[in-house]
Amino acid sequence: MGLGAGMTQKRKLDAASPGDPHDFAADGIERQTLRMVEQALRADRLMLAWQPVVVASEAARTVFHEGLIRVLDETGRIIPARDFMSAVETQDLGRLIDCVSLEKGLATLARHPGLRLSINMSARSIGHSRWMQILQGALRADPDLGPRLILEITESSAMEVPELVLPFMDALQRAGISFALDDFGAGFTAFRYLKDFFFDIIKIDGQFIRNIHRDPDNQVLTQAMLSVGRHFDMLTVAETVETAEEAEWLCAAGVDCLQGYLFGRPCTQPAWQATGTRLIA
Repeated sequence: MGLGAGMTQKRKLDAASPGDPHDFAADGIERQTLRMVEQALRADRLMLAWQPVVVASEAARTVFHEGLIRVLDETGRIIPARDFMSAVETQDLGRLIDCVSLEKGLATLARHPGLRLSINMSARSIGHSRWMQILQGALRADPDLGPRLILEITESSAMEVPELVLPFMDALQRAGISFALDDFGAGFTAFRYLKDFFFDIIKIDGQFIRNIHRDPDNQVLTQAMLSVGRHFDMLTVAETVETAEEAEWLCAAGVDCLQGYLFGRPCTQPAWQATGTRLIA
């Protein structure tokens, strides 16, 4: 067989060969994750785990609780959002999860008039009819829910469709709803948008908070984000605070609020909720 024939045969073999086995395995895991979430939605096996956000200078005082979506698999095991959200974010499932989160969060607000809660949403849910129906229905039933509701949108999500986020925020802020820019610093925010968005809260991404008491780079970057927050009159929250040393540095730097395992892990039955099995989630 000549060289040309050999090369032709190699090209045929290459074309017929399967893809990277790692890609194949990843695709399989994603399909399995999607099936698990679909089944959980059909069986109503979704819940919110609540984590406190506290005043930096007075850690015993909670400002609000963030509701973090959790899925229960068939065995009853609690699956955190980090294990499935990336797979469903761009799917219709992501919009359905946002609807469930909002519905459960609003129901909790209605049951506990003294609470202020934050609920996560994707900018992709803006314009989703079911999501808006849930919100508008709750506000019609009790307009006082608006001032106690915070909607958290990740920085990367907000920047995908700023032309939709801006009027959406403006309309809901008129109803008293506040907005938090989640994971600030982790995405690609164009700073020119900040003066237009009018976020009420910025939550500094945890990658800048870990070991901040001994990491000069994280200190400089966090101080810059705190300066932005102060300039635009936004409440600043440091995420993923896990040690007293981190909390002490952040408090001295002037951060307004702290959130992380140091002050409470997400749990499905916080002290203010009905009695029952208290699950860390």
